Amino acid sequence: MPWDPVRDLLTMQERLENLFGEATPGWIPAADLYETADQFILTVELPGLERTDVSLAYAADMLTVAGRRPTPGACERYQQFERAQGAFARRFRFAVPIEPDQITADLADGVLTVTIPKAAG
Repeated sequence: MPWDPVRDLLTMQERLENLFGEATPGWIPAADLYETADQFILTVELPGLERTDVSLAYAADMLTVAGRRPTPGACERYQQFERAQGAFARRFRFAVPIEPDQITADLADGVLTVTIPKAAG
């Protein structure tokens, strides 16, 4: 993949915002974002979540994937606690104009797949 300094700067900015932003999330799900000639494809690992647990929003040239993984039912004591719980948010900026009205998403087998078409032009 050729080096794209704008893409790399946007990626670094997103990572810093996630670490030091106004509302640091409780956990950060793993995500992959790749580009084809006419669209971006975003996949986010969200095992155990339902579609109602996740929201997508696009504003000010930024796509936000947010949601909440509920805490398990009441228990007296955890024997082991490794899975992150609570709210999360990931934000993604794009180096080229996109078509926000044509964004589609599907959650299957614990992976959210978001298709973001590029603007014609």
